Amino acid sequence: MAAAVMAIGLLLAGAVVGAVVPPHHDHLQLVIDTDGGLSLDFHAASCPQLEGIVRAAVQAERGQDVQVTAGLLRIFFHDCLPQGCDASILLDGEKAFGPNASLQPRALQLIESIRAKVHAVCGATVSCADIIALATRDAVSLAGGPSIAMPQGRTDSLRPATNAEVNTLPSPFSDVSTLLGTFSRRGLADPADLVALSGGHTVGKASCGFIRGNDDFSRRLAANCSAGRTGKQSLDVITPDAFDNRYFVALRSTQGVLLSDQGLAGDRRTARFVTAFASNQAAFFNQFAKSMVKLGSIKATAAGEIRRNCFRPNGRVSFDDVSALTLTGDDAAAVATSDEGFAASA
Repeated sequence: MAAAVMAIGLLLAGAVVGAVVPPHHDHLQLVIDTDGGLSLDFHAASCPQLEGIVRAAVQAERGQDVQVTAGLLRIFFHDCLPQGCDASILLDGEKAFGPNASLQPRALQLIESIRAKVHAVCGATVSCADIIALATRDAVSLAGGPSIAMPQGRTDSLRPATNAEVNTLPSPFSDVSTLLGTFSRRGLADPADLVALSGGHTVGKASCGFIRGNDDFSRRLAANCSAGRTGKQSLDVITPDAFDNRYFVALRSTQGVLLSDQGLAGDRRTARFVTAFASNQAAFFNQFAKSMVKLGSIKATAAGEIRRNCFRPNGRVSFDDVSALTLTGDDAAAVATSDEGFAASA
């Protein structure tokens, strides 16, 4: 019911649901308070072109850089875990803090570019949070991964997550108990969720300093990585650019790059899933799709809006500036180039 009310409110010119409109007419502040209900057909009436626009944009970007899949996966994960899936990750104060400082600028920009295209066709009916979720879904399938039935209907936060909330993101040095605790507190209590979502590292990279380095294999990786030009190591040492189950095959052979990854193969609570996914790609794909939907359904902690620029709350966006397509100034300086996967930075 709340989802339907929100969609109708957005389509009516000047009508808002739970809106707060400031006295200055050159800014829009649209605040929506819903029960967080999501559905697969949420935008079917308000923006029937949405699916095609998102997939075409992601496909074109992957043609330029296949690592955009890892970039989008990491943005999605880092957005949803701290305070729910609300695109807070795109706001100043969060996207440049701690583990977010190395988010992929190209993937960040793609989200805003898609937002501008969608709003040009459908009006401000689709949130940046939904665009993150749908773009990530398509990036996974275009990389060879599973099709994900990703529900829609999220709103965008009015504020970034706090430093304390961002610091709940897993570290590449975390042990399995810490990882399981972090996931459980966000409603992902099944160890299969942790193992499957860690499988997103099949297309990720990590900075050399995050390689675990506690055996001959990983020490050689670290040495080769440091001697290379990029300063990055693929987290899947078998098929780094394909979304498949070889990441788990590598873990079974003690060829995990991160401590947080290799630990999954040695802990009785998670090892059986590593074994199952290594031997059966379909089982991995099935669980990954389910776990992504669970991750994407973590509710935002506060009321939201439909942003008219993904990098700023509507109170800071003028009507003449809603179609900005590039990161400039502080936005561009705040992010550093990175292709790391889900939790590959600290």
